[in-house]
Amino acid sequence: MRQSMTGFASRQGQGLGLTSTREMRGVNGKGLDLRLRLPDWVEGLEPQVRALATKAPDRGNVQIGLKLASDGTEGAQRLDAAQLEALLTAMHEIEEAAMARGLSLAPSTSADIVALRGVLTSEAAEVDVARIRALLLSDFEAALAEFIAARRAEGAALTAILQGQFDEIARLVDEAAEAAEARMPQARERLRTQLARVMENAEGVDEARLAQELALIAVKADVTEEIDRLRAHVTRARALLAEDGAVGRKLDFLCQEFNREANTLCSKSGDPTLTSTGLALKTVIDQMREQVQNVE
Repeated sequence: MRQSMTGFASRQGQGLGLTSTREMRGVNGKGLDLRLRLPDWVEGLEPQVRALATKAPDRGNVQIGLKLASDGTEGAQRLDAAQLEALLTAMHEIEEAAMARGLSLAPSTSADIVALRGVLTSEAAEVDVARIRALLLSDFEAALAEFIAARRAEGAALTAILQGQFDEIARLVDEAAEAAEARMPQARERLRTQLARVMENAEGVDEARLAQELALIAVKADVTEEIDRLRAHVTRARALLAEDGAVGRKLDFLCQEFNREANTLCSKSGDPTLTSTGLALKTVIDQMREQVQNVE
């Protein structure tokens, strides 16, 4: 399926105490250019992500970003016996001092004591980099699938646009052929006039040079080859669009050939109708080339 070089995908994930946000975006480029922004503390992640990403797109500038953050969950809490003993001793001393002065203090509950700073401590969760890397790679494969799906959806839209432009070029080429045929009587009369002018000044001129000049006049008036090549280019463009793999560069080169033939057609037309058709061809060819720039 034809792919575009433009696409975007974003996914969020959670696991192993982390939340992750990954984004992939692509734009057109001459070759494949991967730019990664990944957490460097997850050892071995970048080369594996690069290896996976390289297998999917053939062309384009692709940016891959990954952000990690703690999901807010803490490690298991434990009772700090030493801190508890110190707090209970301090509370006992405070109560005795209060009683000695005739003061009565409200009894403390276990919830009150647990809420005091330092009684409960959180154990830092052990970081298992290998498990984190495996989880991130699994999530990345899903993000890559979404990215490729986005490029294919864009590619399907591009294919429809290009097929419509090929049809329009083919129609204009047929129109140019009809205009060229309709101008033949006028072209023949112009050729006769030009030949007469040459013959009037042919005395003493080298016969070989004269033959060249006459042939050049005839060639300049004939657009048959340009029309034939334009039709061949349309056939080739349709075939390329149906091929598997990256064909964007081939289509871009073919656009240059389209444009060259359209320019020659305009320069040789000698007829307002044919010139107008040639200019319309150039317009569609320019629009086609803009779309081709995004084809992988």
